[in-house]
Amino acid sequence: MLYVLSRTLNLNWKAGLASSVGLAIGGVLLAVVAALGLTTLFHASENLYEAIKWVGAAYLCYLGIQIVISSFTRKNGDGSDVSSEHLRSVSYGKVLVQGIWVELLNPKTILFFASFIPQFVDPNLGNVTTQMLILGILVPLTAIPADLIVSFGGGVMVNTLRRSTVAHRTLDFLAAAVLIGIGAHLVLA
Repeated sequence: MLYVLSRTLNLNWKAGLASSVGLAIGGVLLAVVAALGLTTLFHASENLYEAIKWVGAAYLCYLGIQIVISSFTRKNGDGSDVSSEHLRSVSYGKVLVQGIWVELLNPKTILFFASFIPQFVDPNLGNVTTQMLILGILVPLTAIPADLIVSFGGGVMVNTLRRSTVAHRTLDFLAAAVLIGIGAHLVLA
């Protein structure tokens, strides 16, 4: 939810929506990987887990730094809505793909799929792969409603605050701090 909120604060509710859809797609892809049994690789190789943790953290920090750079390079000469030019250049497809990568590189989500979901699979009830897939897909699907509330609620707040250059920059720095904070937490946890 913090990731979706950071994208909403930095861009708008549509970017938050694209981020939540990206996270859901990433979650479904992780569910497929878990169902195919590839998560056993993470149990077998601590180095692989560590590599994903560091790459995921670096990617989130990169996104945060990009927000800070964008905030300083954005033109807002006449004091009008400082976000209009910036928002016209937003590619929601790019934001969606970023959400997918954030989820795919999230070591906590990988561990969740590798360690938690298998506890609810019963080989006596049928195909294990199918059970893993169904349970795994339910996880991102249940997260979407909360992400949508965050996106729309954050969007209302952002629309009000974007009229001020200072508020806009503050939102940018808050969004960047959230992303960098999540990245730092991944490394330190």
